[in-house]
Parts: sequence; C-alpha cells; structure tokens
Amino acid sequence: MIYEGVLSKMQTEFQDPIQYYLVLDQSFLHINQMLGKTLEFVHTGYQCLNCGKKKKIFRQGFCYDCFMGSPAAGDWIMRPELSTAHLDIEDRDLEYEKRVQLQPHIVYLALSSEVKVGVTRKTQVPTRWIDQGAVQALPIVEVPNRYLAGITEVALKNYFADKTNWQKMLKNEVAWVDLFHEREKIASVLPEEVRLYFHPEAQDLYELHYPVLNYPSKVSSLNLEKTKQYSGKLIGVKGQYLLFEDQTVFNVRTYEGYEVRITIV
Repeated sequence: MIYEGVLSKMQTEFQDPIQYYLVLDQSFLHINQMLGKTLEFVHTGYQCLNCGKKKKIFRQGFCYDCFMGSPAAGDWIMRPELSTAHLDIEDRDLEYEKRVQLQPHIVYLALSSEVKVGVTRKTQVPTRWIDQGAVQALPIVEVPNRYLAGITEVALKNYFADKTNWQKMLKNEVAWVDLFHEREKIASVLPEEVRLYFHPEAQDLYELHYPVLNYPSKVSSLNLEKTKQYSGKLIGVKGQYLLFEDQTVFNVRTYEGYEVRITIV
C-alpha cells in the first residue's frame, strides 16, 4: 500500500503499550500494526505547517518566514521563563500568548536516559512524556502559568539535566532511579513564589511502555535531506522515533513539514 502526505508528529494514545498513529493528508497509519513490515520512505517536497505554502522547512515544521514571525515559534516556547503574557506584555501576538501561557503547566521529572526536568502544559500530560520516550514521569508542581513553570525549571537545571540523551533513550539505556526520592530533594531550591504549589506527598507516577520488538545496540539517524529514499524493516517506536532492523532511526518530529511517499511492503 502507498500513502502520501505531509509529516507531522505522530499522534499517540496512552495505553500499554503506547499506540502510535501517523496522520497524513487523506489517511493515517496505525504504526503499531506496521511492526515487522518493511517501510519505504521517499522525500518528495515540503509544505510549511503554518502557512501551507510549498516552501523549504526551516525549523519545527515552519518555513523561515513563519518561524521568524509566528507566535507559535516564539522564544518562550523553548524557554518558558521568557513568558510575559502574565504581565500583559506582548512578544508576537498577545492574544495567542495569553491563550497558551496563562493555563496550568506542570513541571516534572522524567526518566528516559537519566533524570531530566521539564515543563509541559497540563493538557499535554502524558503526551509530552511519550514524545520524549520517557519510561517514567513524576509531576513536581502544577502552576497557573508558563512563566512560573519556567523559573522552576531554571532553578532545577542546576540539579537535573534538561535534555534527553536520545541515543541512550533509543537503546533503552536507562539509569534507573527513584523519582520520588529525587523529588524529596528539591523543596529547598524551588523559587519562593512556587513553593505553595509543591505537594511532595502526591503519588502520581506515570509508567510508559513502548511497542518495541528489539532495541538497537547503536543508532544511525536517517536524514531526509541527504537520503531522499530509504527502506527498512520496522522493529519499534519510541518517543517520536521509528526504529528499523538495520539500526537506522527516524525522528518523525524533526521532519515535520516534509512531504513523503510511504510504501508498505
């Protein structure tokens, strides 16, 4: 069967294991059902996820103009501590920024390779952790806006990583630790304005399991700019990565906005 469309990050369902869906223009693939089958990818073009024009993708699925101008690509997306909507200060579009920033956010500890700290909107729980390939996640605080979450993350970066080691995550090389024990250490280093939101007795630990037949011993990342056509046997899905038998891995999210033709053999 042949499927064509513009890549966007895989949609997921929090089940055991996680269920993955690749949504294309006129159809979708239930990726879990593709395990053990050969998939051929052909890169055929580009389409900006923001403006819809057939322009080369610059970053995050956006063409250069949209990335530089859209409120959905503001610096506060990657650096929540730069959020200013709570002060009624506009970055690119105050209405959009209020809608996104002024809602409950979770600061969490997650275990994907080693312990990392991160921020997500409450509505993105547990999707955010699935996208990172975390095997466990534990909320630390729930705060009413993105700014408070951001300054909490900044404070905790002195004690925890804020990036996932994607190679270790894909090889399932996890440094197992007790996230409850790690959470107990942080009460004294939380920003003063966040401490009232800290509830160390909460027991809401998330466990995540992924549809992987075999984990690779090493990984080689597929680059659609250099390799316009690739074929491989799918053996797993973790985070936003497809894992293939030849130890090639493909980060779907990296290639959002790329037009592809996918053939299932």
